[in-house]
Amino acid sequence: MANTKSKNIECYIYGAPGSFYGRIFPNNSLHFAYSTSSIHWLSQIPQGLGKSNKENIYLTTTSPPQVFEAYSNQFERDFTTFLKLRGEEIRGGGRMVLGLLGRSVADPTSKDEFKPISLLAETLSDMGLVKEEDLHSFNIPIYAPSIQEIKTAIQSEGSFNLDKMEVALVALDANEDYNNHDNMVSDKNNNMSSNFVANFVRAFAEPMLAAHFGSSINVDAVFDVYAKKMDEQFSVEGSSYFTPVISLTRKTMTD
Repeated sequence: MANTKSKNIECYIYGAPGSFYGRIFPNNSLHFAYSTSSIHWLSQIPQGLGKSNKENIYLTTTSPPQVFEAYSNQFERDFTTFLKLRGEEIRGGGRMVLGLLGRSVADPTSKDEFKPISLLAETLSDMGLVKEEDLHSFNIPIYAPSIQEIKTAIQSEGSFNLDKMEVALVALDANEDYNNHDNMVSDKNNNMSSNFVANFVRAFAEPMLAAHFGSSINVDAVFDVYAKKMDEQFSVEGSSYFTPVISLTRKTMTD
């Protein structure tokens, strides 16, 4: 094997607290920025939803058109703000790579692509632990945009060139084998996978459930039932999410 000389590269890595929907770094201070599993979280629950989404808590095949519009508009505002602020912080020619929850179809009512949230809604409804009016006003501030929505926002905001976008189907449980579906659904470890996903969903959902429903909800009981529903889901098919990965370059004065 030929000898190779390593090249010393000075690299300063910095993590800053605060919302990425506000300024975090000084102007023109970054050469590279990376974010994954974050940008699909909205800055707030979309305005004007009220109780129009009823028991869905998120966009599903039964959500009315005004709910989709509210979520889509909120994402467009938030993502545009994010791009504008990072455009101020990243130097011309600098790079940014983003990974986020996405949607493989343009129409969110044509396919339920994030089954874990739908199953959480079913669990809350079936158990009857909370008042119906409280359940109908509960919505999770997360949005999975389509590829076209992402491209349109980047082009409209104008700070970055879109160099490349690829998509991946990511398993919620890393132990799932999507290359061997027959073995996956017959695996005796389905219970382990369902518990793993239940804990994953509980990690982000529990604070919101507690804040919205207060002491009226028994979170332990909810996720015990939820894990059983996930176990049934895994006996039919695995659970995964569509993930766009985006490579951007900050425009320069000559672009």
